[in-house]
Amino acid sequence: MAVTSKSKIEFIIGLDENKIPEELNWSADDGNIKNSEVKAMLISVWDHNKKDTLKVDLWTKDMPVDEMKQFFHQTLVSMASTFETATNDEKMTATMRDFCDYFAEKLELKQ
Repeated sequence: MAVTSKSKIEFIIGLDENKIPEELNWSADDGNIKNSEVKAMLISVWDHNKKDTLKVDLWTKDMPVDEMKQFFHQTLVSMASTFETATNDEKMTATMRDFCDYFAEKLELKQ
């Protein structure tokens, strides 16, 4: 199947003198997102030649710890859903969701 179109996602990282992120912005052509400010990002890509995950995890100095905990929880929940869609493995998806509930409970994210 041939590529019929392309889409661009761009990340702009503003660094201080010590190369610590001060600002994170992203744009996505297809999502109509233009230079939107965020406080954290976790980017993972799969290198199929090396059979390895490559990743970039960034957050700004002013990212609150309580929001970072919530961000991680929401990311784990999202990963469980993505895993289910990608693999149809209901048993492992349920296990992942159980862990997400445990994670939220231990961090007191759920009332």
